[in-house]
Amino acid sequence: MHGAIEEVLARLRWLRAERIWPNGLRYLWTDAFGVVLLVSLHHALAEESYLAEAEALVADVERVLGRPRGIRIGEEPDRDGQYFHYLAMWLFALHVLGRTKPAYREKAIALARAIHPSFVVPGVGVIWKMAEDLSGPYPGYGLGALDPFHGYVVYRLIDEQALAPEIADLQPLVERSYPSLEVTQDLGLGMILWMSQFFPEERWAHTLRVRALSTLERMWIDPPGYFCREPRLPQVRFAFTNYGVSIGLQAVGAHPDRVAALNRYFASYRSHDEYDRNAITHVMGCCSLLPGVLIEPPFFLRSG
Repeated sequence: MHGAIEEVLARLRWLRAERIWPNGLRYLWTDAFGVVLLVSLHHALAEESYLAEAEALVADVERVLGRPRGIRIGEEPDRDGQYFHYLAMWLFALHVLGRTKPAYREKAIALARAIHPSFVVPGVGVIWKMAEDLSGPYPGYGLGALDPFHGYVVYRLIDEQALAPEIADLQPLVERSYPSLEVTQDLGLGMILWMSQFFPEERWAHTLRVRALSTLERMWIDPPGYFCREPRLPQVRFAFTNYGVSIGLQAVGAHPDRVAALNRYFASYRSHDEYDRNAITHVMGCCSLLPGVLIEPPFFLRSG
């Protein structure tokens, strides 16, 4: 673990020196993982400076991307609108920060209540992408397959009592969709595994975990050691999505050999496009090396 932390710190120094992150353009998905990473470093090193950095990052996201209701996808002009799954990941980041600083738990509750009525259509589904002012669905976008699960899990982690009405809207969507849900994209499979760790005894979590691991078996390309984008696309690979799979595998304690192999492979892999310097690649890479508070203790070790 010591070596992983050193590698994470080296990457963070490089990102800052290159003005990529956190002193680059804001992007909600990356910043959500970044907040969690900083909290993980705070726990691992017992240094208050990382907690202060996490709080500063939250303030910057709210300043740059915050809207009267919700948070814009990103700072660049083509990253307009709001994604529910980005907001759910941001809510999780506020949740982990709120364990130490309770004010962020209150922020998470308020944000969940503000966005929920616009995205969630009870009995129907969760709209994947909304207009920036949440006035209606973004043109060309429909319902998200994983969004009900993402909201259901994160809302429950934040506060099952405070968000009981919102959770009640999502639970039937989860129960209705999980038996037939088939996901074949790498990052989606990683997120399923990650979500399944929090309530592992529930039937939907068990079913989707088994299904995701089975699908990933058909996507492992070794040599050289990566998960392809989809089973039918064996040559297509992305570093940041593989890091998402890595996080999911670590969340359920599966295939540590493959986690190590893909981290080694992508440490030197270059796609020769914008992803080589994109913050999402490197922040998620850091989380793959140091999942920290992204990963819950095993269910049988949890208190309460």
